[in-house]
Amino acid sequence: MSGRLTRTVIFGLTLNLLVGVAGAWAGPPTEIIKQVVGKGLDILQDPSSQGKERRQKAKRLVDPFFDYQEMAKRSLGSTWGKLSAGQREEFVVLFAQLLEASYSDKIAKFSQRVHIDYTGEILDGDYAEVRTVVVRPNDRLPLNYRLIHEAGSWKVYDVVIEGVSLISNYRSQFSRVIHESSYAELVRRLKTKVSELTRAG
Repeated sequence: MSGRLTRTVIFGLTLNLLVGVAGAWAGPPTEIIKQVVGKGLDILQDPSSQGKERRQKAKRLVDPFFDYQEMAKRSLGSTWGKLSAGQREEFVVLFAQLLEASYSDKIAKFSQRVHIDYTGEILDGDYAEVRTVVVRPNDRLPLNYRLIHEAGSWKVYDVVIEGVSLISNYRSQFSRVIHESSYAELVRRLKTKVSELTRAG
């Protein structure tokens, strides 16, 4: 499996593992991740939920546990500070749609025979990183969750797969488009991409 495909599949798995009931989102970061991963595996392996139904169920459950605004803000870097409130709101929604469309269908073959090793936790004030390894037969992939504590809740704002930050990767891509063209062009391209992925799914 190529590095790029591996990261795509693993992040897709991550989006669908981080699901659970609202009451589970409390306590130390590692315990939170353990709880939601366990609940997420139950959903992924439930034969009564498939395809679009599973995606919709996963989305409803995962949304409270990802800080999409923080992710969108970090992915834009300095451009975020130049946007109006309306533009920021639009981009957060678009960014969340991009993640869902990009990764929600890439987990079917990756959801079975998965074991998660929890290898460490780093706390730094309102930030935390939970380090794990996704273990499958003949396959071990480092996967770290970066969380931020706001309003009494820990939420994921980045995922690091084999040392590669999802948000840094997006920031590099977005910065290039903005530099070569404009923010408006970036939005146009992302909307087109989401539309294409949605139709393909």
